[in-house]
Amino acid sequence: MQPRNMSMSGVVDLAAVKAAQEAKAKAEQARAEAARQGGTGAVSPADLVIDVDEAGFERDVLQRSAEVPVVIDFWAEWCQPCKQLSPVLERLAVEYNGRFLLAKIDVDANQMLMQQFGIQGIPAVFAVVAGQALPLFQGVAGEEQIRQTLDQLVTVAEQRFGLTGLTVDPDAEPGGAPQAAAPEGPYDAALNAAAQALDAGDLGGAVQAYKNVLADDPAHPEAKLGLAQAELLQRVQGMDPQKVRQDAAGKPKDAQAQIAAADLDLVGGHVEDAFGRLIETVQRTAGDDREAVRLRLLELFEVVGQEDPRVVGARRALARALF
Repeated sequence: MQPRNMSMSGVVDLAAVKAAQEAKAKAEQARAEAARQGGTGAVSPADLVIDVDEAGFERDVLQRSAEVPVVIDFWAEWCQPCKQLSPVLERLAVEYNGRFLLAKIDVDANQMLMQQFGIQGIPAVFAVVAGQALPLFQGVAGEEQIRQTLDQLVTVAEQRFGLTGLTVDPDAEPGGAPQAAAPEGPYDAALNAAAQALDAGDLGGAVQAYKNVLADDPAHPEAKLGLAQAELLQRVQGMDPQKVRQDAAGKPKDAQAQIAAADLDLVGGHVEDAFGRLIETVQRTAGDDREAVRLRLLELFEVVGQEDPRVVGARRALARALF
């Protein structure tokens, strides 16, 4: 999904001269200390992704941000889009080989941090460099867009702050003996094919791969979620956002105009706006138009996840609008 903000324009605020000088000094001190002790300060790939809570935030995020950019993934167990985004971030953290550290924060267990960062919805991704926060994006983004943002982040961190990242030792096993790989399920190949198609921007291929799974198992939860998300991305591809929003503003009773605008709302991470728009349209329309709006709303519920509190509330509001 297209995030609300994939820009690094706010990085100018991060690059205050004093903060940059202090960060460079701390990074150099850390490297010098590791060398003095005869070590490299290396970490294992598993150490590149950490769970962080309020008690450890200063140590694990603020202090570490003087050595390496820390990317924060705000998530929750009930958040279905988080379950799509988080594995991508975790994989990239290992692939970037120490150029950034990924900190995962469960918002349900860390409400204070969520409030301090001013988060209105999840998934939400921030970076902390030299103790200062930078919002990266909200909502699920394509891997190419995420890579571009991370590339900009690590470049700024190195050029402005002297943060060259962490040294990674691929042979280290901090967690002990590696666990045996889980046996493959009957649909893993098809689901992997769908994920690879999404990464490559082949939305049609992803849609078909998910449909192949659902043809055999209509209730498969991962395939249902993936299909709903891939079809949403397919619908908004090629849209002119300005025209779509102008049409929706000028035609409040036009079901198709409101449906298109709701798709854009959701892709941008504005979940409540998307739901509210369609519920209001249900109230204004009748017959086939109303049914089309209702069905699209149900599809968007699938994208967000049936257990999401916003979906639960919107279902109640939809019932009131219908009956």
